[in-house]
Amino acid sequence: MTLTLGHYLFLGSGLFIIGIFGALTRRSVIGILMSIELIFNAANVNLAAFNRFLHPDGVTGQAFALFIMTVAAAEVVVGLALVLAIYRSRDKIYMEDINIMRG
Repeated sequence: MTLTLGHYLFLGSGLFIIGIFGALTRRSVIGILMSIELIFNAANVNLAAFNRFLHPDGVTGQAFALFIMTVAAAEVVVGLALVLAIYRSRDKIYMEDINIMRG
């Protein structure tokens, strides 16, 4: 059995749906950040698959996937720094308990 573009798109859409579901249902900030990472990985799978099957000689899909990985790494660093700062000041990291704009 050979893998086709449809198989990769099915995998990418599955990861995307799991990421959206996790981002909407998680109470913890860390769980939401992990769900956003799943969404980024779904985009990477789709970009690499489209590049492999539609333009096998080019590297545009891999370049965009590498750029998304870089942005995802920066998002993790900034997100975890925010989580640590909020946890140190309020001793909780649940989304419904955090309201920084309240005076």
